[in-house]
Amino acid sequence: MSGWISLFQGIDTMFDANMMIVVGRLALIAIGVALVFLGNKGVLEPLLMIPMGLGMIAVNAGVLHLADGSLGTLFVDPLITDYGQLMDTLQVDFLQPVYTFTFSNGLIACLVFMGIGSILDIGYMMARPMQSMILALFAELGTVLVYPIGVALGLAPGKAAAVALIGGADGPMVLYGSLTMAKDVFVPITVIAYLYLGLTYVGYPYLAKIMIPAQLRGMSAMREEKPRKIPGPTARLAFTVVTCALLCLLFPVAAPLFVSLFVGVAVKEANLKPFVDFLSGPVLYGSTLFLGLLLGVLCEARVLLNPEVLPLLLLGILALLLSGIGGILGGYFLYFVTGGKYNPLIGMAGVSCVPTTAKLAQKEAAKVNPGAILLPQALGANICGVITTAILCGIYTTLLAR
Repeated sequence: MSGWISLFQGIDTMFDANMMIVVGRLALIAIGVALVFLGNKGVLEPLLMIPMGLGMIAVNAGVLHLADGSLGTLFVDPLITDYGQLMDTLQVDFLQPVYTFTFSNGLIACLVFMGIGSILDIGYMMARPMQSMILALFAELGTVLVYPIGVALGLAPGKAAAVALIGGADGPMVLYGSLTMAKDVFVPITVIAYLYLGLTYVGYPYLAKIMIPAQLRGMSAMREEKPRKIPGPTARLAFTVVTCALLCLLFPVAAPLFVSLFVGVAVKEANLKPFVDFLSGPVLYGSTLFLGLLLGVLCEARVLLNPEVLPLLLLGILALLLSGIGGILGGYFLYFVTGGKYNPLIGMAGVSCVPTTAKLAQKEAAKVNPGAILLPQALGANICGVITTAILCGIYTTLLAR
């Protein structure tokens, strides 16, 4: 019997690992199946979750005996450091070249940001800059508070800051920040961040229902005597250039992220259609596909069952929860300032999961009142949230990068 089992190494390695690893592998395979199913149903983001789920299934099913007798896979080795061993691995492991040349140096985050920038319309934010900024700042509650909590729990400052960035709900930002501040755990932090982004789809609507009564959720956005005029392309391009220069001047350590985002915005505002098509198509979708696949194959049981990962898991949930609460509190702040004319549900869009949280705010309002229109204000807060999270990432990396 054992001879036949040894022919099927994925099954054979189940008997060679300890029970915790076996249970972890099976659980992660089940989670991978769930991610594919929920992505297909539209409950989670399909562009990211379907390749991530398939990668998670494959890496935990495809464990084999390597030449040195250890257990491993033929997908990627995130911990390899020896140059000679790396050159060998690049020729063997399926995704090692993609990981080594785009993931482990943050390049894939920059490429995703370029693509995101090319589909953003910053006019929504510029039409209501103060409202958007207030909501975005409130929605950084988790990004700010989880840092001291993590330090108090014994995490190194860089690790605490990296996991706190999960509260910004901006995956590329977390990848880049953890790479610069907590390189030894940037793989689990990044994986956790992208797994938890699905919580914004599932959890934030419940948070909105708990914190906001139905009659307020169904309000339309604040009625204005004169509709806000969205600035023209020249003004938007000028804003892009000035903001990019200012942020790079203030936080050079995060300049690659800033310029990536604003290059995408600039080519859109300058109406450079060939570049817009390239960035919003092949670059964004290609990067997202390989990012999801890499994240999936990095979800190997031995990596995620490391005891050091547990506090990161808990703090990541806390960061996203606090940011959602903070955003809604910001919505309530504007509700009271405007004399009850502002829908506090818009505050949820200050969490910069573009454009998910903006669409969620609109969707939850429409469930109560199909005529409610929140999307323009929500998109403004959403886009501003990207900028405030980038600023916090710049502050953390400037102070704590090793």
